[in-house]
Amino acid sequence: MQTYNASTTPDPETWLELDEAERLELICDFVEKFESDIEVEAQRLHAAIHMTVENQLALNVEPTNETYARLRKQGLNRHDAVHAIGAVINEDIYEIMKGNKNSPFEGYKGRLRKLTAKRWKKGKW
Repeated sequence: MQTYNASTTPDPETWLELDEAERLELICDFVEKFESDIEVEAQRLHAAIHMTVENQLALNVEPTNETYARLRKQGLNRHDAVHAIGAVINEDIYEIMKGNKNSPFEGYKGRLRKLTAKRWKKGKW
């Protein structure tokens, strides 16, 4: 695999054969080219969250795959669905950094199960 495109599902087997550094660099290249509205300092973190979602999708982690399928069925394109799931992950990271959470997985699955395209479009996840 030589490129990453958030609009196209990577082959799970090929994706997982790459080491994490390779995955991250592929996504960083994509973010730099196609998400130029993201500040340069934040691009690597943004790419890491993309990678986390892609890893969960490739590993068939639930409820991530279930949430992804629901969001797509509700009209989100692939890239927006990845962003919506990533927003839930990012929320946990933020709370942990503030010292408000003991477990990085506390509430994550429940919030994914409640996530809808409508909520995502309203900025509520």
